[in-house]
Amino acid sequence: MFGLSNSIRVFLAVEPVDLRKSFNGLHCVVQDRLNEDPCSGTLFVFTNRRKNRIKTLYWDGTGMWVAIKRLEKGCFSWPQGVGADEKLSLAPEALALLLDGVDQKQGSLKPWYQR
Repeated sequence: MFGLSNSIRVFLAVEPVDLRKSFNGLHCVVQDRLNEDPCSGTLFVFTNRRKNRIKTLYWDGTGMWVAIKRLEKGCFSWPQGVGADEKLSLAPEALALLLDGVDQKQGSLKPWYQR
């Protein structure tokens, strides 16, 4: 995956999203549901209902990126939202842990994760 700098803002959509959406669909989710500007340089992260896929949307200043990760087994430890918030702000380090299969509540690798 592409590197994440420590200065990048990351917003995670708390509720699952239909990951058949691509650039335009995710762009609308960011605007309508998360109330954010998709072209702000923020990385937006989405998951499906089963939490075995993650899709990201990112504007790099010249164009929009969409990247997806599918787990072959297991699921991501998806954080819960606080109150009625549709999004959760994550540090880039927390996103890296989530993508690497670390259960952030217990601070350990998920049982299915192997390198």
